[in-house]
Amino acid sequence: MQIVTSTDGTKIAYDKVGRGPALVMVAGAFSYRNYPAQLKLVNLLAEHFTVYNYDRRGRGDSGDTQPYAPEREVEDLKAMIDAAGGSAYVWGLSSGAALVLRAAGSGLNITKLAVHEPPFIVNATDRKPPANFPEHTAELIAAGKKDEAIKYFMVEGMGAPGFIIPMLHLMPGVWKRLKAVANTLPYDALLLKGYASGKPLSGKEWAAATMPTLVMVGTESPALFHNAGAALVKVLPNAKLITKKGLGHTKALSAKDIAPVLIHFLQN
Repeated sequence: MQIVTSTDGTKIAYDKVGRGPALVMVAGAFSYRNYPAQLKLVNLLAEHFTVYNYDRRGRGDSGDTQPYAPEREVEDLKAMIDAAGGSAYVWGLSSGAALVLRAAGSGLNITKLAVHEPPFIVNATDRKPPANFPEHTAELIAAGKKDEAIKYFMVEGMGAPGFIIPMLHLMPGVWKRLKAVANTLPYDALLLKGYASGKPLSGKEWAAATMPTLVMVGTESPALFHNAGAALVKVLPNAKLITKKGLGHTKALSAKDIAPVLIHFLQN
């Protein structure tokens, strides 16, 4: 484990593995650098890249300086890119994709960007989270109701079927990992604020994101991800869309399906 210090003094923990061009991995909700599926993907990518796999603030071994704001996470990513030599490829999954898009739009030195299933709601007919989704998620966490927050985030926020919660409770190890990072769910909810209301994307905030960008969507994923992917490639300056079986993140992260897609995009 190594440590880098973000702009506000927060210590960000990361692992550096592999050889080759720098690639920074940005996890989504519930994930962290030692999450089993994340590690499988990192290990495959490390055969081709120097992979920087970090704990987003509030997770794992990273600090959690308050108050939180999405801008602080952009600064954390900048610190990681600086640690990687000043420029890097960047991959972001789900809410992590929303974070890396924000970072790319702010002008960070990202040479290539992979945006993996951002859960944007761009069609009025798609299912939307409650209007107070970020606020209520934060209220549950502030009240110490982590179990309720996990259920609310998954079912009311992300649209997971209700039966998934009792199923997860039957897997104590999995539920323990979810609870360990549940305190950061309000952060993920805030990263999606303004992008989950069923309105079209303007793309103005990403005008500076001119680096080659790959938008990744799984064929098995719900329609909202396909709609978001199609909308993103229309507004990003230099993006292309790949839709392929195994790229969805509604099931366990499929390293064997994701790694070849990333490798091909980053090496060509």
